Amino acid sequence: MSFSLGLLCRQCCHSILSPRPALVREFSSTPILALRRTKKIPVLSKKALAAKARKRAAKARKHIYENEKMTLESAIDVIRAVEVAKANATYELVIKTAMSRGSIIPKGRIALHRETKARPEDRILVFAEGRQADEAKSAGAHIVGGIELADGIISGKHHATTILCSTALIRAITPKLGRVLGPRGLMPSERRGTVTDDFAGYLRRLSGTTEWKGDKNGVIRVPIGKLHFPIEDVVKNIKQFVTAVKRVTGNQKDTEEKGKSKSVKPVNAITRVMLSSTQAPSIQISDI
Repeated sequence: MSFSLGLLCRQCCHSILSPRPALVREFSSTPILALRRTKKIPVLSKKALAAKARKRAAKARKHIYENEKMTLESAIDVIRAVEVAKANATYELVIKTAMSRGSIIPKGRIALHRETKARPEDRILVFAEGRQADEAKSAGAHIVGGIELADGIISGKHHATTILCSTALIRAITPKLGRVLGPRGLMPSERRGTVTDDFAGYLRRLSGTTEWKGDKNGVIRVPIGKLHFPIEDVVKNIKQFVTAVKRVTGNQKDTEEKGKSKSVKPVNAITRVMLSSTQAPSIQISDI
């Protein structure tokens, strides 16, 4: 009995003290990143991105009054009822246009049927020399000169609301004033008619008109009448202004322009026309 116990003890001691084979973990030589399946993100084209943006806008939550529209006369009646305590309140017309990429900010001049407020005085600066400079002075231009006026504009010495230039000097002033006057919308250009040799005719058309301009998003805001105006005068002002915006944005063409030029101008679609006042809500117009 004692012999068998000693044998067991020796076997146990031997089994404990004897070295065991070390456990070795085998690693694969293949890189982990190579085994992982990476999903490639497709690069969408401009057309696909535009379609995706349209779908996202369609799914977006719209305003509760998105589909509520009124006729022009009904909207005026509602605003007059809301503003019954303020007879001197002002009607504000808001026109939203779809500004596509590369579109020009809508801008123009108009003489309304009945002006809402006194017209601000225009200060005219003209780049011209010789006989054209004398014609511009006699037509009523405030500042007339040659290329030397460019330094005064850059330094802030000369201020003007409208800048005209002759066809002979436009190439000389563009390198200096393009980046200064361009962002302010004052750079003379043939498209706007401010590069001309007929200064007397331009200043004649300029007198008695008011300038309007949209923002970078294509939204045009303009005071269109006073609450104490007769409804007929407000309606005439609104229809006259909307017609002017349609012509500038390419939504309506004059019969004279159709026969003269065959070039197709880009169209900035008018997406919404709204009328409001100081305290009244914005009402979308349906019959314009």
